[in-house]
Amino acid sequence: MTPRQAALPLVLPARMGRADFVPSACNAAALGLLGAPLPGGRLVLHGPEGSGKTHLGHIWAEARNAVHLDGTALARADLPGAVAQGAVWLDNAAQVADSADGQTALFHLLNLAQAHDAEVVMAARPPARDWGVTLPDLASRLGACTHVAVAAPDDTLLAAVLAKLFADRQVVISERLIPYLLPRMERSLAAAQRLVAQLDANALARGKPIGRALAAELMQSD
Repeated sequence: MTPRQAALPLVLPARMGRADFVPSACNAAALGLLGAPLPGGRLVLHGPEGSGKTHLGHIWAEARNAVHLDGTALARADLPGAVAQGAVWLDNAAQVADSADGQTALFHLLNLAQAHDAEVVMAARPPARDWGVTLPDLASRLGACTHVAVAAPDDTLLAAVLAKLFADRQVVISERLIPYLLPRMERSLAAAQRLVAQLDANALARGKPIGRALAAELMQSD
């Protein structure tokens, strides 16, 4: 196998389009709900870090031309302007519980969305009942939302994602490499991206192909 020649490691931006999303049993329920009108117009996605919640949100936001807001800054957002767009994607939604202003802002957002028939998708690691919300009216609104869990990626999904990440970098690998990586890597899509980037950078720096020996050395050093 001839190593690729490059002066610098290839840095690829995260790809968040529908064509870049790998369907699997662990995300099928969420993907199905996001592909149709939302039940009640409100949906909470929850699941561990690296499970693909943000990617799902980007897919939905692109399809609906939704406004992208973040729970860490919701108290400062233009809520009427966002709702006027007809759809709102709120990432890091659990962070609104960190302040009274954040909770009040989400309460107003949900009320405005209902009044103007706008859809809202929220994403967080824990389900809404575990956000620590202390505003009773907001807790009631969140309890009425549809909730769907996005599970941590299984081997089928991780293998497909790894194969795609290597292909995106035009890296040809042995068919034995991905089965070697799966039981030894962190179980998240973000970890898969980091691992492929690190392997690629090290292979380029050494002028060698990516193989099990390089993978073993890199993973043991972490």
